[in-house]
Amino acid sequence: MNIKKQQIESFFKAEKIAIAGVSRSSKKFGYQVFHELKLKKYPVIPLNPNADTIDGEVCYKKISDLPSGTESLLILTPKHETDAVLKEAIGKGIKNIWIQQMSETPDSMKIAAEAQKEIIAGKCVFMFAEPVQSIHKFHRAIVKLFGGLPK
Repeated sequence: MNIKKQQIESFFKAEKIAIAGVSRSSKKFGYQVFHELKLKKYPVIPLNPNADTIDGEVCYKKISDLPSGTESLLILTPKHETDAVLKEAIGKGIKNIWIQQMSETPDSMKIAAEAQKEIIAGKCVFMFAEPVQSIHKFHRAIVKLFGGLPK
């Protein structure tokens, strides 16, 4: 999989970024990603079928409920939900799709390829959400040193 820097830039420049798999628990990774991106002033929208609001934001139950103009989707769901969410997002015409590292399945890339959809997968969103902080900044520097960052 060859991810391009332009794909990542396009993902973050979207007017609305939906995040599937946002947890209501502040201890869970899905909540931490949502909260951190919100603090960094990204226009994030939480998706969770079991919540009406998360962190003071209206929470959407499913992809089809998302407001128009939602151009990017970050998938943080458990693997057994990822491919269904991916198919819904492709069907809705969401332009930029990122499957968080460890959420992808063996079929995720096949689904994207069959739909002729380039997606970002196998990368941690924290390494690319500016400003990059803490351990993620160090990890990004190591990856860059060895030529592993998208160009």
